Amino acid sequence: MSGFSFEVLDRDQVSNARAGLIKTRRGDIQTPYLVPVATLGSVRALGSDDLVSLGVSCALANTYHLHLKPGDELIRRLGGLHRFMGFSRPLFTDSGGFQAFSLGFGREHNIAKIGNIFPQELNLIPGGNDCQQQGDEQCEEEPLESEIYRSNYRKSYGGGAKEGSKRADGKGQKNARKENLTKITDQGISFKSMADGAWHFLDAERSMRIQSNLGSDIIMSFDECTSPLSDYDYTKKAMYRTHDWAEESIRYHDKSQAIYGIIQGGWFEDLRRTSTDFIVSQPFDGIAIGGSLGNSKQDMHQVLDWTIPRLDDRPRHLLGIGEIDDIFECVARGIDTFDCVSPTRIARRGSLLLSPQSGGSRQNKFRLNIKSARFKGDDLPVDPACSCPTCCTYSRAYLRHLYVSRELSYFRLATLHNLHFMLRLMESIRESIRCGSFMELRDRWLKAI
Repeated sequence: MSGFSFEVLDRDQVSNARAGLIKTRRGDIQTPYLVPVATLGSVRALGSDDLVSLGVSCALANTYHLHLKPGDELIRRLGGLHRFMGFSRPLFTDSGGFQAFSLGFGREHNIAKIGNIFPQELNLIPGGNDCQQQGDEQCEEEPLESEIYRSNYRKSYGGGAKEGSKRADGKGQKNARKENLTKITDQGISFKSMADGAWHFLDAERSMRIQSNLGSDIIMSFDECTSPLSDYDYTKKAMYRTHDWAEESIRYHDKSQAIYGIIQGGWFEDLRRTSTDFIVSQPFDGIAIGGSLGNSKQDMHQVLDWTIPRLDDRPRHLLGIGEIDDIFECVARGIDTFDCVSPTRIARRGSLLLSPQSGGSRQNKFRLNIKSARFKGDDLPVDPACSCPTCCTYSRAYLRHLYVSRELSYFRLATLHNLHFMLRLMESIRESIRCGSFMELRDRWLKAI
């Protein structure tokens, strides 16, 4: 048995926010919780000892990528993913089905799960031109990531020109559509590896076997994640395919692991309702909401409003969402857990999180752009209200120096700050639900000027 259980401990009296406790064989997770993403068995730039020192309760790893490198069979022989990465606390793994989107229509439609997931909000892409987003005209043009990191990535995974470079014909490639690297049938998904060009096949049975080899505590059923640009007919076909794969996932999954079913249906009300009712009818341990959430954040809220009232009290996970405003809006609607690479990715790209008392607001996306020239002589910590190791030790001037000098230590210090920041935010959200002040906390953050 998985040793998995979930209990709702407190409910907000004004919204649908709730605080709960997920129990697993390797530890407990207090909810609401933002699960840090450790795609390859590592939260990039941090060690597992850093995660423990920050108080991280759990992490999420990527089934598809670990299957390719170093291989799930190797990880199994070495004692499982917990031992492999030196992390003894609960681990989630996704099913690999998300790569049907990221390597398929995501490339073809030039849409990423993080960043431009909402096509109507392309001017708000995290990690893009933060200077333009926040109106900081003093921001100097600096590289997003170190040349060493990008060089190593290209050597390992292939790839061509650097970001922002030009093609031979002089036209930029930034918004060019890329080759669709997937083939999807009712039987499963074939992926073309970006590492060596070889084709790999995943179906529900293989996905469950890989996740069993990894030994994670909470796994996801195999699904197809559709694009915001997929039409009704395709989204409906993908939804029914996901339902078939959900039943197969239940049949083949390792019973020592808890399993979540994934609701699909895109931004179509009848499909979302149909998918919700089907997934809820199955004996999953938890429910995840995935796929296209529409063309804007308002669309996402509508999808949740169609979906959540039809759910029971099993834990609810929202896949791939983790911006600060999104967390408040989605917790208010009853979401328990999230996963998102945004806090750590934007840290590496020079965006450090900022609380309202230190100048963070919805308008600047609660971010400080450390590459700005105005921080060259700034002796303040990133966020004077923050107690993370970075803010307790280093100044904005020093972090800016590391960033513009391409020092690798910047990535660790920035990631420590952003992850600590989000963990403490989730802690304050849980406490506010227990104390009956969640909506006041939400307004204090989202109405900050």
